[in-house]
Amino acid sequence: MTDAPETDSTIRLLFLGDVMGEPGRKAVFDLIPKLKEELSVDFVIVNGENSAHGRGITPKIAIGLMRAGAAVITTGDHIWDQKEIMPYLADEPRLLRPINYPEGTPGNGSIILETKKGKVGVINVQGRTFMKMLLENPLTTMKAAVEEMRKETNVIFVDMHAETTSEKYALGWFLDGTVSAVVGTHTHVQTADERILPGGTAFLCDAGMCGPLNSCIGMDVDAAIDRLLTHLPSRHNVARGPVKVSGAVIDVDTTTGKALKIERVMRIWGDDST
Repeated sequence: MTDAPETDSTIRLLFLGDVMGEPGRKAVFDLIPKLKEELSVDFVIVNGENSAHGRGITPKIAIGLMRAGAAVITTGDHIWDQKEIMPYLADEPRLLRPINYPEGTPGNGSIILETKKGKVGVINVQGRTFMKMLLENPLTTMKAAVEEMRKETNVIFVDMHAETTSEKYALGWFLDGTVSAVVGTHTHVQTADERILPGGTAFLCDAGMCGPLNSCIGMDVDAAIDRLLTHLPSRHNVARGPVKVSGAVIDVDTTTGKALKIERVMRIWGDDST
């Protein structure tokens, strides 16, 4: 944790990592209001790309997350897995898809929302290493997006949905001093490398997931092991039991947009009957 005194111009952001299926949804629905009160959170962002059976998100789930207190929902490579999401993306600007999809792709990759403490910008971007190479370069896309967003606000949160630590770190350093935070998603494993970079950008390589604790990154353990043993295709179901809710809380100076503090968040919700 990197710490600094809070001031009247501080806004506190809570980001929760990839929500996995029904267990993750139930935990997040229950915990967002409690975490907002416990941690004195001003603004909540949730990555919901695995919230529908572990693959994608539906309009109903998105509405549920926002009713629970999420101001913005980010996603990633599974955004298109539920067919009914396509028309919804066009109508709901608070549900983001990665900004570096080609021009003309439905939906938006960024949003600016007004809060009691000023405007907050959120940008969702996806890496390309071991992922979809047809996407635009995330660094050059982000440079243009951040320059445009900074015309309205200095408080900018970035969800970097990527496979490799190197690509996430590269983007963090590339944007250092121009955004408030860069936090990674996709691997479902929370990293212990939170810090504030020299230019004032908070960084965490991966926020982790909101999904079953006793699982293989959220999926049923036996099915995952069987696939590795046999090399045969098998259906991966979301595991059951207690849920690990992972993320980060970040304090940002609303005047400068620089991060003052970043701290990982981890909670265990439910029991073996969940």
